[in-house]
Amino acid sequence: MADEITLQKNYLEQVQDYFGDVRTEMKRVTWPGRQEVYGTTVMVILSTFLFAAYFALCDYGFRGLVQNLLNHLLHRR
Repeated sequence: MADEITLQKNYLEQVQDYFGDVRTEMKRVTWPGRQEVYGTTVMVILSTFLFAAYFALCDYGFRGLVQNLLNHLLHRR
């Protein structure tokens, strides 16, 4: 019984220490400003659309190549 109480106390102390460390580290964090958040958000959105267009073009090209290859191989007599 006494062992369980010490284990629980140690566990509770560990949890308190953990949250104390988290609080300390969160005070050290440098949060980005509004302009930085806006700029990186715009870059992410633009990059997403550019990659989507690139992959759509690649998909269209490869689909045409595979279709032509299959047509050539399957219709050959």
